[in-house]
Amino acid sequence: MSREFPIGLTPPDWLVRNLRPEQAPVNRAAVARAAVAMALPLATGLAVGYPAYGALASMGALSGVIGDTADAYRMRILNIAVPQLFGAVGVTLGTLVYGHGWYAVATVTGIALLSGMISTIGAVASVSGLLLLLNCVVGAGLPLPSPWWLAPALMTGGGLLVLLLALLAWPLRSGVPERTAVAATYRTVAALLTVSGTDRTEEYEDARRTVTQSLNQSYDVILARRARHHGRSRELTRLLAQLNAITPVVEAAPAAHLAGGPLPPQISEAVGHLAQAVETGYTGPIALDLPVPTTETARAVDHALRHTAEVVTSPDTGLPPLPASPERGDPQGTDDRLGRPAALRIRTARAARSMMLSANSWRYGLRLALCIGIAQALVSLILVPRSYWVALTITFVLKPDFGSVFSRALLRALGTVAGLVIAAVVLAEVPLGWWDVPAMLVLAPLIPALTPRGYGYQTAAITPVILLLSDILNHQGTALLLPRLADSLLGCAIALTAGYLLWPESWRTRVGDRLADAVADTAAYVEAAFGSATEPAARARMRRRLYRDLSVIRTEFQRALTEPPPTGRRAAAWWPLVVAVERIVDATTAARVRVRHGAPPPSTAEITQISLQLRELSQGVRDAKTLTPVRTDLAGPAGSVLEPLRQEVAAARSIASPH
Repeated sequence: MSREFPIGLTPPDWLVRNLRPEQAPVNRAAVARAAVAMALPLATGLAVGYPAYGALASMGALSGVIGDTADAYRMRILNIAVPQLFGAVGVTLGTLVYGHGWYAVATVTGIALLSGMISTIGAVASVSGLLLLLNCVVGAGLPLPSPWWLAPALMTGGGLLVLLLALLAWPLRSGVPERTAVAATYRTVAALLTVSGTDRTEEYEDARRTVTQSLNQSYDVILARRARHHGRSRELTRLLAQLNAITPVVEAAPAAHLAGGPLPPQISEAVGHLAQAVETGYTGPIALDLPVPTTETARAVDHALRHTAEVVTSPDTGLPPLPASPERGDPQGTDDRLGRPAALRIRTARAARSMMLSANSWRYGLRLALCIGIAQALVSLILVPRSYWVALTITFVLKPDFGSVFSRALLRALGTVAGLVIAAVVLAEVPLGWWDVPAMLVLAPLIPALTPRGYGYQTAAITPVILLLSDILNHQGTALLLPRLADSLLGCAIALTAGYLLWPESWRTRVGDRLADAVADTAAYVEAAFGSATEPAARARMRRRLYRDLSVIRTEFQRALTEPPPTGRRAAAWWPLVVAVERIVDATTAARVRVRHGAPPPSTAEITQISLQLRELSQGVRDAKTLTPVRTDLAGPAGSVLEPLRQEVAAARSIASPH
């Protein structure tokens, strides 16, 4: 017999969303690297009679373990090595102002401003900014060994040890991660085709989003490798051509889904065979057992698959692929049909200019600087028993690109409590000395194992590790526990008040404008999809940009759903409109595919009517505070290829047409 919560005790939905663990596989290689990279420096320090040095190197290895998330080896270099350089600068500046009152406050606050601003540039810049601030806080809060360069050298060495362990197998697996990424994208497309045309609409939409994420990841992996190769690499050109070749299949999937009726199983099986060929580098003939197409949709799928098979099995790497990404360019700044990124100096200048001129960049930086300034003032200026742990907590909670501040503060507090329970056992039962090494061998692997589960789980894993290293440096034992709990709760309180409640971002700024822009871009995509003046490559770039923007919007909505009312309630109310816009893009792509394969093209008047409705919806979303359903009558010729699109636009307006 099932039991239910009494009405008054039912946990709110936003709390359940925060506490629900993510499902993710354990990266066994990362677990092993964490154990070796964090225990080896401790053992080395003990062996030479300087355990504190070993603890500092392990602290640097901890940041490397946190950044060890990439599959491709060149991405590992970026994710681990570049942040280590920023971390070395941070700990150096922190060490120089340790114990200097206002100088420490001003330095750490300035670093916080810079850290928050560069976090808006990208993933590597975000981790670099985090480590810059994190190590600066540690250097300004702990008495580190002299001379001034020793702590940065030890911590950087620990981080580079993680990188060294991650690169050990590189000579044996050159190119494998890139091929694996492209093959994984093919398999996500096979899964999409399996559910296309069925009544499992939710599964189809999940599969379509998975394809978008996989495409983005594969392009990032390949283009990151090409960043240092402005000459043509046969292997990478081939992989890029194979990745571009799957795009027509992805475009045909919405048409197949809207056509009704599941696709023959031979279709998804064929894509699976092509995925295997990509992964193994096979270039021989592949027999595609495809059914004879009888409709324009079936012809679109058949044509796309045969084109993909031709590219996958062709040994000619000189095949000119489609443009890979709308943001990429050649060293001179123009579009590169091979997807080659611009030169490093050009990309750096663009990023710096964008950061300095961005209102969001300044707002995030000022929020972080305000909170860190308050925390550092408590530590450096006021005679209260507080430690660097306050600013450390804020650094992790308030990183603006890491998700909802409210959710992270809540999960940080809960994770710290759980981590302190583990730390209490370790500090009470494990004597200082060689026993710290096996303790680290047990604790360190928990970080990469639990991090994918969620932020609270990551905090619970990191907390005992940091406390163990702090005990080696300060020899305070279990006396660390309660002060660190108080410092964590104080840091969370500062982040919630000075970094969350005092900066109430309007719904329009946070979500409304982004969604309105996506709807306006959808209207432009509808016009371009059926206009003869727009090149196919430009249409493909528009579609990919739209799906990528909608993916970002969906992520922001999911973050908002984890916050208490009114934010969470408003996100839930607007959520159906996000789904409706995604379906409009799907219906547009499906109509374009049908026209390309024999369906009568729509009239100019019909296209104008739909784009006008979408632009009105965009303006309404931009101006609205609440959503009001409006009945929309989109009349059109019977049997038109745009009939499904008209239905989706009418559905979006009926869900909510702000005014």
